[in-house]
Amino acid sequence: MRQNEPSYKRIGIMTSGGDCAGLNAVIRGAVLRAHGLGWSVIGIDEATHGLLKRPVAATELTPDSVKGILHQGGTILRTTNRGNPFAYPAADGSLSDRSGEIIEGYRQLGLDALIGVGGDGSLAILRRLAAQGGINLVGIPKTIDNDLGHTERAVGFSTAVVVATEAIDRLHVTAASHNRVMVLEVMGRDAG
Repeated sequence: MRQNEPSYKRIGIMTSGGDCAGLNAVIRGAVLRAHGLGWSVIGIDEATHGLLKRPVAATELTPDSVKGILHQGGTILRTTNRGNPFAYPAADGSLSDRSGEIIEGYRQLGLDALIGVGGDGSLAILRRLAAQGGINLVGIPKTIDNDLGHTERAVGFSTAVVVATEAIDRLHVTAASHNRVMVLEVMGRDAG
């Protein structure tokens, strides 16, 4: 720890966009590391949607609360990939800028920093919110389509490749047994 740095920190964590393998592992790792440093971690439910709710939809995460989630699919924090806060859809179909409400929700939690786990769209939104609100942001890239620039590794992609190749291996045997050609469709940004 640096001199004059506060010994206690309160950080938020959210998972945003579509889900992928490894999200709970990231949450668990962040909680265990932060706890080891004497920091607290606040899990924000449904990403920026949780920061729009009043009261803010968030809960403190502890080492006990993240036990057993390492190999669990999805995300214990839930996620959303709908609703850009800078052009948020209203019931009447109009769009409004709700970024200020999200920043206010962040401030209500009394956070020193935010960990955002997301793909290209989510991280772009979080980066913009951080700049507007003076939020200390750590962005963790995640994708199953490997469509993120500026990183060689992202949470979720290697598992997506393994699952797809295992499916191909299994289909190959079935196709040969029945003298057929089979097509396997996999998820991708512009395909699948």
